[in-house]
Amino acid sequence: MLFEQMTDVVPSFFAWLNQGPLTLTLFLHTIIILPMFWISAREKKKLNK
Repeated sequence: MLFEQMTDVVPSFFAWLNQGPLTLTLFLHTIIILPMFWISAREKKKLNK
């Protein structure tokens, strides 16, 4: 199951991230990898000009 019941005393953002193995990877992919694709595409456009 992706989302477990919150067992933390203080239900914080990081506690939510730590719930499942998938939540952390999905979060990291959206935060790190998607901007990398966007930046590389932008740099390629600059080089082609």
